[in-house]
Parts: sequence; C-alpha cells; structure tokens
Amino acid sequence: MMGAALAHLPEYLGAHVLLSLSAIALGFAISLPLAVAVSRLPRLRALALGIASVIQTIPGLALLALFYPLLLALSAFTLRSFGFGFRALGFLPALLALTLYSILPVLRNTLTALAGTDPAVLMAARAVGMTPRQSLWKVELPLAAPFVMAGLRTASVWVIGTATLSTPVGQTSLGNYIFTGLQTENWVFVLFGCVAAAMLSLVVDRLLALAESGIATGSRPRLGAAALGLLVVLGTSLAPLVAGADRPVVVGTKSFEEQYVLGALIEERLQRAGYPSERRDGLGSTVIFRALRAGDVDVYVDYSGTLWTTQMHRSDMPGREVVLKELAQWLARRGVKDLGPLGFENAYAFAMRADRAKALGVESLTDLAAVAPRLKIGGDFEIFSRPEWQAVVRAYGLRFSMQRQYQANFMYRALVDGDVDVISAFSSDGRIAQYGLKLLADPRHALPPYDAVLLVSPRFAADEKFLGVLRPLVGALDLTAMQRANLMVDDAHDKKTPEEAAAWLTRHSTH
Repeated sequence: MMGAALAHLPEYLGAHVLLSLSAIALGFAISLPLAVAVSRLPRLRALALGIASVIQTIPGLALLALFYPLLLALSAFTLRSFGFGFRALGFLPALLALTLYSILPVLRNTLTALAGTDPAVLMAARAVGMTPRQSLWKVELPLAAPFVMAGLRTASVWVIGTATLSTPVGQTSLGNYIFTGLQTENWVFVLFGCVAAAMLSLVVDRLLALAESGIATGSRPRLGAAALGLLVVLGTSLAPLVAGADRPVVVGTKSFEEQYVLGALIEERLQRAGYPSERRDGLGSTVIFRALRAGDVDVYVDYSGTLWTTQMHRSDMPGREVVLKELAQWLARRGVKDLGPLGFENAYAFAMRADRAKALGVESLTDLAAVAPRLKIGGDFEIFSRPEWQAVVRAYGLRFSMQRQYQANFMYRALVDGDVDVISAFSSDGRIAQYGLKLLADPRHALPPYDAVLLVSPRFAADEKFLGVLRPLVGALDLTAMQRANLMVDDAHDKKTPEEAAAWLTRHSTH
C-alpha cells in the first residue's frame, strides 16, 4: 500500500502545490489592496469584512461544488457568444473557491493593524509634511507588515488544508488519497494524504515565518531564503506536471469502489495503447455527466438506470432493451458515444441481514412495506434525493421510522452492526455475499435496469482508433467477476488497490 501511495505522490503533490499557491497568491492580491482601499471608509470596511466572514462560514466542499455549475454555464455562454469555452471542471472551480477562502485572514489582519496604528506615529508623519497617502504607504503599511504576514500564514494553512476537498470537483490533489482511502477503507492512503497535506502546510508556514522575520528585522538574506524556498517547493512540485503538459485523456469515476476499479481498468487499456491518461476520481453523478458532455471528462462508466432517471428524467420503466436503445439515441443527440453495456448490472436494491429478514418474514419490498414503520433505513449520500427512491416509495408505500445517510462502506457496517435494519445496496457489491445479506425482490419493477455502459465524450466520439481501444471491454465483464474485483478492494485482510483489482479483472474478463 505504501508503494502505491508513493507512486502517486509526484502527481498529487504537484497539483496540490500549484492549486494552493495560486489561490494564496490570488487571494493576497485581492485582500491586501481591498484592505487598503476600505481602511478609511468605516461602512465599506464593515461590509468587506462581513462578506468575507460569511464566505468563511460556507462549508468548503459546498463552495467548491457550487462553482462547477456556475462555470459550466459561463463556459457555454462564452462558447455561444464569442466562439470559445473553457474547462469548468478541475482547477478553475477549485482555484476560485480557495481564493475566496484565503481572503478573510489577510483582510482582517491588515484592517486591524491599520486601525491600531499608534496615533503619535500618525501625528509625527503629519508633522513632517506627509500626506495621508504618503503616511499610508511609508508608515502605516510597513508597521502593519508583520500582521499582514501573520494573516498570510493563516490563509496558507487554511487553503492547503481545504484544497484536499477539491477532488470531488475533478481537481487532482492530496485529497485523492483521502477520498479514495475512505471509499476503499485503505487507511494507509487516508493517513498518507493527511500527513502529506500537514507537512506541506508546515513547510509553507515555516517559509512564510522566515519571510515575516525578514520583514520585521529588515533582513534581506532571510527574505531571499524564504523566496528561494517557496520557488524550490513550487518548482519541484511542478516538474512532473510540466513533463506531462499535453492534455491527457481524462478518465472519470464516481465515488465508490467499483468506479475506481473500472477507472483503473480503462486507464490501463488506454496507456497500453499509447494514450497518456489521468483519472478524475470521486465525481458526483450529475457532475460527471455534465463534465463528459463539456469535454472535461473523456470516458467513464455510468449506469443505464441512473441516466434514465436523473438525466433523461424518465419515470416509466419500459424494459431493459427499450431503455438501452432509447438511452443510446438520447446520448447520440448530445454528442456522447454509448459503446454499450459492459456485461453486468450494478442495480440499486434494498438489502437486509438474512437473519433479520427471516425473522420478520421479509422476502420482497412488498413484505418490507408492512414492517417498515418500525425499522430504520440507511442509504448512501444520493439515494433519498434520487427519482428511484421516490418511485419505490410510490410503488410500495414505504415509510420508515428513521432515515440515515452514510458513506457507502460505512453503510454496510451499520447494517451488519444493527444500527439500521435496511440499506440501499448495489447488486454488484461483493460485500452482499461477504456479509450474508439478502437482496429484497422488486415485484412491481419500480427500479429501472442498471446496465453498466461505457460512455465517450464528443472529443473522441468519432475517433475509431480510440473507440477500438475500449470496445473489447463491451460485454466482457460478468457480474460474478465484478463482485469479486469489488470485494478485493473491500477485503480488510488482503486488501488490493483498485489498480490491482483492475489487473485481476483484465485477466478474468471474457475477452
């Protein structure tokens, strides 16, 4: 596990440093002039501090996620109006969100320092004939410099830590270790990501402390050493990024184990065929499809039922063949190539512990409806807001005493430990067999089919060479093999990385 973590370090650290230092620099370039501009205007000063404080109260992940649809709409507008667009996923939304987070410490410290300047010093400046502007630049700001640097140090620690949350919006960072580790219960990855982010924060903070000391003492050597250190951190971290400056094929994944395995499988095929590629892991269902259409993601695996309900907004269930046919036509009209099903379904289903289901006499969702009012249900972060859940509730009249949401791997543990009685499971998850769970039948067919389908962005939709690399995956993965590969990633005693599970899946595919 440690070897796999170290193998990713140059890419993850380089992207994290570039994002963090860019946001810190941009935030400083905004907050310091803003503080100077409003320092003598009490109402504007209060307004600026109020807005910056409100921004700081927004959860980091929410702020990062909000920027993606805004930038996507702006990119579509500029494309229609001016003939050019830009990538709305990844670096840009993360940069803007982190820049906003970095403003408050510098703004507040600068305003506090300027407001607290000794009146005797200001009087002395006026006495020697300085104008208010000269007093600000020659006296007040130099005296405030240590406070400004302290604010910059605080902002740097905040930004470097918060940058780990940029993974779900498609920006590679040290957060890739954390999000992947949490989903796969790879605690080595989680710890490695946390320690790496903490060490980076510590290094940058110490370099800025050296710069602060140089400013306070007027020591040019200290200032030079701090600047050189920051340049070394930036240059060393950017080296792997510059080496791969050409845009690679972007393989997207959602935020659960199976997607990581499939992403690794696709990436391995592309790289073996000579296509440089990179992964964007942990994306949400809506975000990843939008990213595919916009060209921010080039290929990923989605599920027919998910697309049918959340993208096509269909509530009817006409049958598997009709769903797949109409879905392919709908995607083609949007420039997306549907290469076809991989050969297995990852269906939403509802599961109980076998002993608990037997004791209650529950075999299907119809049986469950009769006892649901005294049971607790657990689901992933999406299920209770998805159309499928509403369809199930309408079809069976399900009402539970309590609903809880979990990260997918913790959801299964909650069921096994008895914290909940029912969970929203996935049929291709190896933990169903591992924990001896019972999948409840859906006799009223409220849930659509969930064939795993391979989707390609408009960028490569007509590229037969590219499509030829991926076509062997179509129809090559059966449910048993996929369950086994997923279980490899979940196994607490002999845990495999998604890449190792993908390699096993390649050897055991039908093609």
